[in-house]
Amino acid sequence: MRNAGALAYVVDDDVSAREGVARLIRSAGMMTKTFASGEEFLASPRPLMPSCLVLDLNLPGLSGLDLQQELSKSGVQVPIIFLTGHGDIATTVRALKAGAINFLTKPFEDEDLLNAIRQCLSADLEDQVQPDESVGNMVGESARFHRVVNAIQVVAPTDAAVLIQGETGTGKELVARAIHDRSSRSKRPFIKVNCAAIPATLLESELFGHEKGAFTGAFAQKLGRFEMADQGTLFLDEIGEIPLELQPKLLRALQEQEFERLGGTRTIRVDARVIAATNRDLRAMVNENRFRADLYYRLDVFPLVVPPLRDRREDIPLLIRYFVQKHAERMGRKIEKIPTEALQALTAYDWPGNIRELQNIIERSLILTTGPELRVAMPESGTRPAAAALADQPQSISKATERELILEVLKETGGRVGGPDGAATRLGFKRTTLQSRMRKYNIARQFE
Repeated sequence: MRNAGALAYVVDDDVSAREGVARLIRSAGMMTKTFASGEEFLASPRPLMPSCLVLDLNLPGLSGLDLQQELSKSGVQVPIIFLTGHGDIATTVRALKAGAINFLTKPFEDEDLLNAIRQCLSADLEDQVQPDESVGNMVGESARFHRVVNAIQVVAPTDAAVLIQGETGTGKELVARAIHDRSSRSKRPFIKVNCAAIPATLLESELFGHEKGAFTGAFAQKLGRFEMADQGTLFLDEIGEIPLELQPKLLRALQEQEFERLGGTRTIRVDARVIAATNRDLRAMVNENRFRADLYYRLDVFPLVVPPLRDRREDIPLLIRYFVQKHAERMGRKIEKIPTEALQALTAYDWPGNIRELQNIIERSLILTTGPELRVAMPESGTRPAAAALADQPQSISKATERELILEVLKETGGRVGGPDGAATRLGFKRTTLQSRMRKYNIARQFE
């Protein structure tokens, strides 16, 4: 299927029908999300609109046609495929006139539904992946992504200190900006300090400012970042790199909202919200006496953990499409297709550099691409999921070993064969290859 990694939503009150359609969509290499009613669909957060909406016509409460009208009233444009158990011609005509792409009567052939979805996706890459502007222009659909979004929405209206923890490249600064943008200080400055990029001897002056003549080369008074952030937000990135000798002064500034400039005697009061971020384990540093415990607890009022990309693999296809669209326009590239095999390989990769590494790979791929199909430059290093190494094993691997590995991965994926997070991707196989081996080892029936 063209444009693997597309997103389709399924709304059906019949749980068996709903899950059956979802399994079919996943087997075709797409992502899906299911809803039991029109009301649940409207109430749920949807940072990204789907490429296609598969909608049961005869929903209890808000019917399929009612939901279509609600979406139309709110300006939401999404291709809709209606499913119904009744071959009502008048209703069919009404739905198609209202803008439905297709109308299928249950029971339908799997291929008929997939063909209808393909019709919706015919120009999928031309439809822009829109980041959620209300939460820092971030892109994602996974449960772990939504937990971060929910945490941002909870803490942003308060003035509490926030400690954002996560690996390098996970988007900690985006999270900090989202908190600032949703707070009452959003019209005030957002001041960033990268504590790892400033020499320890200059960091005090950078944070608190200095008076003229405070040290050799201080030819004029300088305002520090705390003063610049007055009434706004101060973002202390890489907080774990702050020298121990400077931490008491930082603690006082956080607790009392006052300090003196370097070389000065006048106490300066400010009102700045502090958000800190680190890729280090500060609690371990406290235990090793490399970070003050009182400063740690003052920063850790509201801890917020940003997950690594390998823990939110279902978001990788969306991020790939987003970065392709974002950078292709700037580079003058017209990309019409992302190969399914490349998408699966990128989804299976562990991304030690997280989103930053993914963005770099997409930019490099676009530079190397001259035609309409993206030529993906695979990462040169890093680790893949352990199971993915199965595809690289020599032919001499025993049947018993291979069968055991396949069974183990199928259990981990809940029997899901296809899709970005399915067993085939984890094992490094094409979906058809894995299905063939499942039949070969007589294990297919266990996961039908």
